[in-house]
Amino acid sequence: MAHRAVPPDFSRDVHCVFGLPLDAVTEDQALYQLQHAARSGTRCFLSTPNLSFAAGCMADVDFRQSVVNSDLSTADGAPIVWLARLMGAPLPERVTGSNLFDRLSETSSPPVSVYLFGGPDGTAERAAQQLRARHKAGVDVVGWCSPGFAPLEAISGPAFTDPINAAAPQFVVVALGARKGQAWIERNWPQLQAPVISHLGAVINFVAGTVTRAPRWVQRTGMEWLWRIKEEPELWRRYWNDGRTFLKYLFTGALPWAVVRVTGRLGGAGPNTPLVITQVSGTQQYVLEGAAINGDALLPLRQLFARSCQDDAALSLDLRGLTQLGTGFIALLQLMDAWHRARFGRGTVVHASAHVRRALRWAGAHHLLDSTAADQGADPTTGARAVALPAAGAYSRSPTPSRNGHGDDQPQLAEPRAAYRR
Repeated sequence: MAHRAVPPDFSRDVHCVFGLPLDAVTEDQALYQLQHAARSGTRCFLSTPNLSFAAGCMADVDFRQSVVNSDLSTADGAPIVWLARLMGAPLPERVTGSNLFDRLSETSSPPVSVYLFGGPDGTAERAAQQLRARHKAGVDVVGWCSPGFAPLEAISGPAFTDPINAAAPQFVVVALGARKGQAWIERNWPQLQAPVISHLGAVINFVAGTVTRAPRWVQRTGMEWLWRIKEEPELWRRYWNDGRTFLKYLFTGALPWAVVRVTGRLGGAGPNTPLVITQVSGTQQYVLEGAAINGDALLPLRQLFARSCQDDAALSLDLRGLTQLGTGFIALLQLMDAWHRARFGRGTVVHASAHVRRALRWAGAHHLLDSTAADQGADPTTGARAVALPAAGAYSRSPTPSRNGHGDDQPQLAEPRAAYRR
């Protein structure tokens, strides 16, 4: 499993849905970020999880980690957006990889150079020919490769990355099947010079015309999966299994989260107090108290995580004092936890109450609990002191237009078991 070469961008408005950190961006904002990254040379790994993608991530650690390692992750599937709304995560709309590529090919000026990697034999070449024949001025196809269905190891390494680098694309479009495609990117992107890369699933097939995409009205109703079965009948079994996974998560995760968010009936919820972060004297352990929800409330956490990465310092988080959790908090924690595990070999959360554990499981983020002790009310370490964090204006934000996430998405947890001693 690969890990990021640079720390995550903690200014992202990300939210944990179905166990994955997803960016709360519109299609326009995602397109802008891709264009900006391609033209400025800024590295951008785009992931576009749909339901099948998310279901696979629930059972595959490396698959899930590839999404956490992404620089931009959008909700490609309508069921993902439905779950987000149920949980109060402010994802504004479905943002599909196919639509992003279509719009890029039609609106980008100057054109973005693209390399197509994947698809059945000859499909990538045919897609390149179709793009040229249709005079898609937004993209310039500088190369293609259809590696077939060989194992991942057989299609990785200099024999495949060197030709891509020689073509000097700004955007590498991968189409190998979601799990295999994400794994190929994780393995080979460090050797690639292209600033932007993404596994875009059936995009190459759509462009080549070997598979017809659903009409817009079908896409808008969330029934595109039925159209895909019509086009590719062998997909029915995959969609059946994905539907079962979706229903299981709906009833064991999303609905419990939604009930608590609406009713606040989890162990006598406390008030919506601001998030307070204190540091245990002489250590890198931080105690979090109050409401860890969304928007500006998470600014101290963003600053702490960014500073820890900049200082290359290990840290431990005590979450026993949290009274509320939001999908935004959990997603930021996922980004930091992944970086921390790659650097220091362990997770960041070392203490969590039963209520916090339950909320993390509902969000599909139970993997964050790997390093925790079973805390049922023991007093935290004494001697905490206030953390001196940078001023709000000192925290740099992404050039991408963003929307503030102020969705009331937090389940309210039980009152803290005891006041922390200062």
